[in-house]
Amino acid sequence: MYSEDEYLLLSGIQHFVFCRRQWALIHIEQQWEENFRTADGRVMHRNVHDADFHEKRGNVIISRAMAVASARLGISGECDVVEFTRNSSGIEIFGLEGRYSVTPVEYKRGQPKENDSDIMQLAAQAMCLEEMLCCEIKTGFLYYGETRRRTKVDLTDELREKTEKALKEMHEMYRRQYTPKVKRSKACNACSLKNICLPALCSDKSAKAHIASMLEDK
Repeated sequence: MYSEDEYLLLSGIQHFVFCRRQWALIHIEQQWEENFRTADGRVMHRNVHDADFHEKRGNVIISRAMAVASARLGISGECDVVEFTRNSSGIEIFGLEGRYSVTPVEYKRGQPKENDSDIMQLAAQAMCLEEMLCCEIKTGFLYYGETRRRTKVDLTDELREKTEKALKEMHEMYRRQYTPKVKRSKACNACSLKNICLPALCSDKSAKAHIASMLEDK
């Protein structure tokens, strides 16, 4: 179990899976720079994140910007949307009549990614909700702004284990205050921190090797 002052931002797992160096620059070194992609995503989430707005559609109650946390995983954050669907085999929710199943829905700009960063963020949200509400969540959804469609995600044991492993690594790196070296890839071109990270300059040589080569030339 983690204490509250050890909690990491739940949303950070998306950065971590995309690039461990990016996560460290943002969450350890507190570096940030926006580009079109991050600004567009921020606008999208601002429109979704109205914590005072609750909607009911038939048997479904929609809660936005729901605060979640897990002492076991050591994370906290917000779910874009959590849907509570009337279900006789579900759980009781304080202030509501009947029983409900719980489904997290994460909103993303663009379209589904090649990596698991969005899927693992959704899994982390589901595990927080399970711990808080004493329930079991088998599926969640990712909504992409470009396709305007939901993608169903099965929250398998394999996905949960992969997510927990990443979170443990995040905690270890944060404890050490460790920022990894550059591992340059095509994804660097889309990163908003490209001008801070400087992948083209930092990936070829270490500082020690650069100094040694400079001394050899003299």
